Amino acid sequence: MSDIQSICDMKLKKASIFITLLSVLAFSSSWTARANTSSNESRKIFDYTYNLVFGPQGSSLSYNVNIIGILNVSGSIWHKNKKRRYSESRYMSWNDGQKEYYVDNKKKTVSLYIAGTRKSERYGNNFTFHPDDYTYSHKETKTTYELNIDARKEVSGIKHMIAIIDKRTRAPKYLKIKVLWFWTTVSITNFRSGISDDVFIFPAERFKSYAFIDRRKK
Repeated sequence: MSDIQSICDMKLKKASIFITLLSVLAFSSSWTARANTSSNESRKIFDYTYNLVFGPQGSSLSYNVNIIGILNVSGSIWHKNKKRRYSESRYMSWNDGQKEYYVDNKKKTVSLYIAGTRKSERYGNNFTFHPDDYTYSHKETKTTYELNIDARKEVSGIKHMIAIIDKRTRAPKYLKIKVLWFWTTVSITNFRSGISDDVFIFPAERFKSYAFIDRRKK
């Protein structure tokens, strides 16, 4: 499948866009918490915020994603280890690391998958992010850090990233990411580091009028 075809498919489905980006960063990464990985202050800023988002305590945030002007989608996401939950206007998902309940509010359906087997969930595997494959620099304002993250030669996947980070809380505020030839921008609000496992429990009673489809492989 061509890169253009992949983008068109995402536009048509209009779901799981930011979740794909999280999969790229969280589950394809070789990041580990090592204080002495680099003496570069920019890398230290990156590592600290990365841990706030993807550390074992989990995190939640609201997002607005724009992909090269052809797709704009807003929602909220909760993330903790292998567990994920997100909510958009049409699509919602509860993934407890073992199974995923995927809700389509327009079709009024709930589909049950083995975690990680739904097609758009697998899209993130096309790209990888290994922090040591990148160079880091930054500049400061009174309230923010602006991190510039550039891929070294021969690195595939994410080529360039700009991250705006709150100076006081170290929370991410804005991302601009280049994957292949296209740019994606992500505005982030309501960031919280540290969440309960209870948020990943699927509220079956809430969707009892929806059609249930078991899509687990037998």
